[in-house]
Amino acid sequence: MIEICIHCGNQKGKKEMIGNKIRCPKCGAEWEFRSMPLFILTGCSGVGKTTTAIEIMRKKVDFVVLDADIFSCFVDWENEKSCNDWVETMVNISRDIMQSGKPVLWTMAGCLDRFPKASGSSYFSQIYCLALVCENEALRKRMQEGRKITNENWINSSCDYNRYFMEHDRIGDLEYEKIDITEMEPKEVAGYLVEWVRQRCAVGFIPASVEEG
Repeated sequence: MIEICIHCGNQKGKKEMIGNKIRCPKCGAEWEFRSMPLFILTGCSGVGKTTTAIEIMRKKVDFVVLDADIFSCFVDWENEKSCNDWVETMVNISRDIMQSGKPVLWTMAGCLDRFPKASGSSYFSQIYCLALVCENEALRKRMQEGRKITNENWINSSCDYNRYFMEHDRIGDLEYEKIDITEMEPKEVAGYLVEWVRQRCAVGFIPASVEEG
């Protein structure tokens, strides 16, 4: 919605961000805009992203938690444009949600490197990413006993991806933090995530100047 000029109706052309205002490239009109951080919770398959997200949603939090997999059925993973469109969709949804005064936390595993390159990434004051990691044996146990996964190729692939997160601090241009949850309970991980988001919101929120009603 925010990409539609409220004065001339223009839907084309990238809007310019100026502080807490957005400007239409066609008519030059400006209107108020809330710029907030975008949050991503990532990690390999089976590490506990969904479990953590569910625990967070059971709490009273001041941000929105969404699972990127709700759109995965529309993605052709072999097609670069399809993957880019998937990320753009999440960016656009997040941008509109934050106009209500709440930032968004997405849970997802892949395509992380596409966020800094997304056309709407400039709408966010910052993009923060946190990876859940754990020891490989713990990951195997979670997948085999917790999710009843028996496919060794799937398990090994997840272990490889988990190892990447443990040994690096970025994917493409996207930097990420990480937390080892091997010895942590889901409620404890959720508590950590809530505080992680709140601390970064405190320094990354540019409020609109309109009065709250």
